[in-house]
Amino acid sequence: MQHGLDELIPSKWLPWYAKLGRFGFFWLRNKHPDKSQGTRIRLALQTLGPVFIKFGQMLSTRKDLLPPDVATELSILQDQVEPFDSELAKQIIRQALGLTDLSEVFSEFETKPLASASIAQVHAAKLKNGNQDVIVKVIRPNIKHTIESDIELMRTAANALQKLLPDGKRLRPVEVVKEYERTIIDELDLTHEAENGIQFKRNFESSTALYVPTIYSEYSHKNVMVMERIYGTPIADVEQLVARNTNMKRLAERGVEVFFTQVFRDSFFHADMHPGNIFVSTANPNDPQYITIDFGIVGTLNSEDKRYLAENFIAFFNRNYRKVAQLHVDSGWVPSDTDIDDFEASIRKVCEPIFQKPLAEIEFSNVLLQLFNTARRFNMVIQPQLVLLQKTLLYIEGLGRQLYPQLDLWKTAKPFLENWMKEQIGLKAMYQKISTNIPYWSEKLPEIPDLVYDTLKQVKKLPEQQKIQFELQQQQLRQQHHSSQLLIIGATFCIAAVILPIYQTHWWPSVGCITLGIISWIGAWRIK
Repeated sequence: MQHGLDELIPSKWLPWYAKLGRFGFFWLRNKHPDKSQGTRIRLALQTLGPVFIKFGQMLSTRKDLLPPDVATELSILQDQVEPFDSELAKQIIRQALGLTDLSEVFSEFETKPLASASIAQVHAAKLKNGNQDVIVKVIRPNIKHTIESDIELMRTAANALQKLLPDGKRLRPVEVVKEYERTIIDELDLTHEAENGIQFKRNFESSTALYVPTIYSEYSHKNVMVMERIYGTPIADVEQLVARNTNMKRLAERGVEVFFTQVFRDSFFHADMHPGNIFVSTANPNDPQYITIDFGIVGTLNSEDKRYLAENFIAFFNRNYRKVAQLHVDSGWVPSDTDIDDFEASIRKVCEPIFQKPLAEIEFSNVLLQLFNTARRFNMVIQPQLVLLQKTLLYIEGLGRQLYPQLDLWKTAKPFLENWMKEQIGLKAMYQKISTNIPYWSEKLPEIPDLVYDTLKQVKKLPEQQKIQFELQQQQLRQQHHSSQLLIIGATFCIAAVILPIYQTHWWPSVGCITLGIISWIGAWRIK
């Protein structure tokens, strides 16, 4: 209401009580009536905090789903969020590095932030040792408390949705929030980011497709990180890329290549690939190279999920919808009693119209809506471990649209995946697995004769052990039977003790019956 966002809801959609309720908050007025719709949305997300800023960053890459002015405004959230005080940043850096003055490590330090995002801001500097241009990343003070509050709100909403929505259990919002919490809390610790960056650097050490800047781990701490400064064209600045005669087709294809390499070769992928974190090297425009920064959020896949995904992609690219449907059932993503024929037909209906079309001709919002409807119809269960991958795919597809709308995503990705599958299941894969396991096998080989002897010895004794076990079971059954009989006898004597006084005047028969009953119960208890 303070940003006038309630005005975006069409009046005809609001029932009378909602309109009346709005008038009830008469003191909450739009404080930004002079600003555009996109600006007000951006300011609202910025005010709400880091979790909502990240949501805005993701939306900013989908210019096909949003009005142009809104998408342009949200792109500001990628690296131009309101910075915090630079003097406070300097103080945090000094405390983290144990310095009296920044000049002990840096020969130059720019007070004005180079960029500022939802969780941290960066300052340009120059290392005293080696005269290397670097950036110093500093976590926003007290940001953890804000994020924890946002996560708690999300958790409460997720619990409510899971209980109230008909699709609550299928969508698994609680698990999704839990997965998101893990990733964003890790992002607050820059030692994690430093480790991730070093891993990415190692994975793409000799790559011409992706350059990963060097991280100076000796200067990296929980709330401060020092990294090589890179110089390149922001991926979102398409006009500048075109002006430099960048091969846009090659650039878009390499983006797909880099993504699938991270996911399927390394099982370790950059999961925050919004345009603010991606640049293009200016060194060779005809053979462009990506530069990536910000390794706070990464995704991993286990071998089972990775294989299922690769098989799904290949079946999808080959238009083998039957196999896609069967793989979903086999992996447990849809119930085992799903009608495969019906599921196959639904997948074909969604996918067939988008094949052999460049990205520019695909109405992604319509495809997404149909996918959601299909998932709901067949009770498809959300996989929380794949949420980061799905988010990254949205980024990649959005970037592809901006860079080269004529890109044939399927044609680009298919050869890579087919080669990967061949490496996983062919003779080469078998040789690699044997080579990997030889040291382990050679270590265990001397133990094999003893293991075989012990196994045969156990097998020889097995009939005798089974016989002993059978006799013990029989004995237990006999004891249980005897115990049950004594319990029944004891109950019978007690009942007789109650009934006898009706027919006899003497007390001793009743006492005798009770005594015998108690003796029988004690006997039954002792058998047990």
